[in-house]
Amino acid sequence: MTEPAPAPPLAGGRDGGDALRPLLDTVLTALRTGAEERRGPLPAGGPEAVAARVAAALGDVLPAHGTGDHEALRTLVHTLAAGAADPADPLCVAHLHCPPLAVAAAADLAVSALNPSLDSWDQAPAASAVEALLTRALAAEFYDTPRADALLTTGGTEANQLALLLARERHGPRLAVLHGANAHHSVPRAAWLLGLPPATALPTPTGTLDPATLDAALAHTPGPALVTATAGTTDAGLIDPLDALADVCDRHRAELHVDAAYGGALALSPRHRAKLTGLHRARSITLDLHKLGWQPVAAGLLVVPDTTLLAPLAHQADYLNATDDTEAGLPDLLGRSLRTTRRPDAFKIAATLRSLGRDGLARLIDRTCAAAHRLAELLDAHPGFELHAHPTITTVLFRPTPTDDDHLAALRRTLLHDGTAVLGRATADGRLWLKATLLNPHTTAQDLDTLVTLLEGRTHR
Repeated sequence: MTEPAPAPPLAGGRDGGDALRPLLDTVLTALRTGAEERRGPLPAGGPEAVAARVAAALGDVLPAHGTGDHEALRTLVHTLAAGAADPADPLCVAHLHCPPLAVAAAADLAVSALNPSLDSWDQAPAASAVEALLTRALAAEFYDTPRADALLTTGGTEANQLALLLARERHGPRLAVLHGANAHHSVPRAAWLLGLPPATALPTPTGTLDPATLDAALAHTPGPALVTATAGTTDAGLIDPLDALADVCDRHRAELHVDAAYGGALALSPRHRAKLTGLHRARSITLDLHKLGWQPVAAGLLVVPDTTLLAPLAHQADYLNATDDTEAGLPDLLGRSLRTTRRPDAFKIAATLRSLGRDGLARLIDRTCAAAHRLAELLDAHPGFELHAHPTITTVLFRPTPTDDDHLAALRRTLLHDGTAVLGRATADGRLWLKATLLNPHTTAQDLDTLVTLLEGRTHR
């Protein structure tokens, strides 16, 4: 009788580390060789060429017989790295897509190995305690209240949806949602998803929401209203006048939610936190640390001044939070999310905070903001470029001059196709602009000079 093949090793348990160690060596080598093959911030050739290379490397995705752990990892990780848009490359600056810190990625490996699930305490004893401590500590950075709290989310979109859901539960299904035209698309989408009246978009011709515009809109809004302001717009990184908007909301007895997914981390920098004056007056705040926080996706939060505001999320399922278990002292985790199975994303954040400390995080934020200002100064002084404005956070909008929108869009696509630079695009003042979103604290002045020189050679018509 043939002996059955042994089961493959597991990542957890007493022997998990020994099983992982040689595999990690294979992974790390493949990350390096893949990056060497790519040679730049993006693979060359465009979508069809990348898809063809991936298909050729993978071959049969579900082969009749396996190739073994090392070959599978060597092939797939190399292919992934060779075909990546690598945010650690200083010329990969299109989106709010940060290069994660090594310490955060290493912490995430431990989470993957142990696979805690934060839907019941008996699946995540230590991880649930870490999350409770972390959420209270981060909430205290935004609210000087005794019961400030936060929920971990998959990002700004989920946090905004939760903010609208909680407001709906407080005020009913006729809640009016008002936001600036500069708001993230997830805000009106959340209103639609929750069955609320269509959200009202208020004009923002200067890029931020004018308190007078909001005042006039609320004067003609019957019933309860939720206003969503933005601290760090997606297109230009602008911050609405939060204190003045909070004054308007107070006059009209409207609630204020601030989507600070991008800019909220400025609160950790003594040099930049004044840009968020008035943020603490919001009923809820969206924060996203896989933007200006250098965390692997996902690392979003919804922050509130009092944990009782989260009560509508309470939910009961006997197999996860039976009443007698809760009464006996087992923590009830279901009310901490709309998701059931949930990774402990708090862990990598906690590891980062412990590693860097408050001053270390502030230095990263300050350094990244300074790089954006340096790029803006280079472009502003260059006769071949037009700068839209100096950055509020780390986003720089600019365009070659002379050019038109069609040529600008084509230039961006050419850079993507060639794999030489990853730049975003944004519309402002009725024109299309190239967008550089600097989130890499390792970016040097020489890197910025290289970017400008590269663009300089591509903009001649």
